[in-house]
Amino acid sequence: MAAAVAEIAGKTVGGVENVVAQIRCSRIEGQVKQKYSYLGFDTCAGASIAFGGPQDCAYACIGLGDCAASCPFGAITMEQQFPVVDVEKCVGCGSCVRACPKKVIELMPLKARVWVPCSTKDPGKTVRNICKVGCITCKMCVKACPAGAVSIENDVVHIDHDKCLAYGPDCQEACVAKCPRNIFRPFRKEFKKAGELEAA
Repeated sequence: MAAAVAEIAGKTVGGVENVVAQIRCSRIEGQVKQKYSYLGFDTCAGASIAFGGPQDCAYACIGLGDCAASCPFGAITMEQQFPVVDVEKCVGCGSCVRACPKKVIELMPLKARVWVPCSTKDPGKTVRNICKVGCITCKMCVKACPAGAVSIENDVVHIDHDKCLAYGPDCQEACVAKCPRNIFRPFRKEFKKAGELEAA
């Protein structure tokens, strides 16, 4: 089984990185509205061609399930037209990452401490007008991180998880505490079965 998973993931047995796919979008929670009703091909790729997709946020998950259809392990299901990743089934093969036309899916280390479920590149004023929780790139997280693990790259928050993990919990997740939009969040708490992760 390990060999089969490694082949699909394009990695060698024993070298499969312990990562999981996560959706860096919070359009449901943020109550992002649709700018039009899409009636074309029932795929994210097709909808993305039409004026960048039907969502008010140009960087939001479209929600037609290209990622779920691409997953060879059935690790992604669609709920309310939004993908949900089963971390016990996900092997980090990256098929969903390649399938997403909006590039809102990221492979993250299971041991990651924090994350930002948002991929917008819009300026703060625009984000405030279309999403109740979206990142406004205020850089409070960058200033708060004592490990220098948080940066803004191409107008999107980037976390160097190696630096974050190496620094450890002494920072008390200052990035999370400083975020005015509460979109910078503890990663492990996202999982229903966090006991194994906390013990890792």
